[in-house]
Amino acid sequence: MQMDYGLKLETTQKLIMTPQLRQAIAILQLPAMELAAMVEKELLENPVLETDVGDTGNEPEGETTAGDYDTQADTDDWLEYLLNDTISGGNQPEAGEAAQRRELAGAENVSLQDYLEMQLHFAVFNCKHLTIGKYLIGCIDDNGYLCGTTGEAAAHLGVSEALVTDVLKIIQTFDPVGVGARSLQECLLIQLEQKAAGHVNREISLAAAIIGEYLDQVACGRYKQIADKLSCSTHEVQQAVDIIRTLDPKPGRAYGGGQPGYIVPDVTVERLNNSYIIHINDNHVPQLSINPYYRQVIREADSEARKYVEGRINSAVWLIKSIEQRRRTLYNVTEAIVNLQRGFFDHGPKFLRPLTMKKVAEQIGVHESTVSRATANKYMSTPHGLFGMHTFFTSGVQSADGEDVSASRVKRELKELVQAENPSRPLSDQAIAGLLNKRGIVVSRRTVTKYREELGILASSKRKRY
Repeated sequence: MQMDYGLKLETTQKLIMTPQLRQAIAILQLPAMELAAMVEKELLENPVLETDVGDTGNEPEGETTAGDYDTQADTDDWLEYLLNDTISGGNQPEAGEAAQRRELAGAENVSLQDYLEMQLHFAVFNCKHLTIGKYLIGCIDDNGYLCGTTGEAAAHLGVSEALVTDVLKIIQTFDPVGVGARSLQECLLIQLEQKAAGHVNREISLAAAIIGEYLDQVACGRYKQIADKLSCSTHEVQQAVDIIRTLDPKPGRAYGGGQPGYIVPDVTVERLNNSYIIHINDNHVPQLSINPYYRQVIREADSEARKYVEGRINSAVWLIKSIEQRRRTLYNVTEAIVNLQRGFFDHGPKFLRPLTMKKVAEQIGVHESTVSRATANKYMSTPHGLFGMHTFFTSGVQSADGEDVSASRVKRELKELVQAENPSRPLSDQAIAGLLNKRGIVVSRRTVTKYREELGILASSKRKRY
């Protein structure tokens, strides 16, 4: 076979992910607080960027903001000089000066170990006991359980195991109740003992016996088998199980040393008469501008310095443009959601309709992936509360008259039926499907089972009360 080589000219098309495009996509996905942090970082790294201090509308003379770029009006503008492009100042509604509505996601708590050591100093005065107590507290995990054995602790500290056990018993009297246990059974028994407060009755005795030997059967709902083994009625077993369910299997999880977390809505939708006003909450994101000093630097600097400054300005211009594009896209997506989910905004979550990202994308003229990125990890403040933007995209089923019904509405109807059922004769999944069909929601038994499990509702055999 003869081989040859030569020059050929071909025309091909390729989709290239440039660094600027990656940055624009990343900015679109960022929630408000992360965007603010990212902008602060860029301000430190890019010398040509600076914040616009003119919040009152009085901008420092000579500064150029994103809203001032217009190549038709100023031939000496940065964008004409570098990119020959226009960055629009944006005509979307600005967030008002009212205080941000924040949803508290967590509370700052003292760590479990610090809390236990504080109690230890009030309960133990012997130096050796105090040393053992601190070591044991250090071995307690975040759920409140002791990691390791008392024998290992005794060997490490060079003391007797009996002494370690005595100190552990003291720790097990601390708050939260059940802390320092070595197993689930011991944890529940400690709580049960303090709950009884020395008054042991039939239910407490049965609960203790069930915790000791029959927790696995309780998880499977085998109350009759437990009743036969303990020589009591099924009703008594169920009452004892009710007591067990009031105990906390992880007593230490309420304590932690994390900082308070807040959910800051990226979008606020407010009702005004019969219409809705959309605010993009970006007040905490610094307003960027380009320092005019570098205009003179470009004109007077040598070629190497000029090249560096031009690169920095290009980066700054693209950042400003990407932030503005994020703002526009988020506004357009929110506007489409409000129009397509009007029933939700008018009457509440019960009227949420099935909606796909593809439908929103078609309405605003973007790709479906753009809608996905614009709504990722973002929250919307509505007249009915704070919701993740993904909440508005839900699958659904059809009603008897052919109208689409969202999955969230089906789940609410299902939950209402379970709450209203007769505890001694709980509804089966087939019965629930039949009742939903009578309400005009056509679902199968398998769909009911799926939604019930997603809601964490037990099967009818485990919900039965004796």
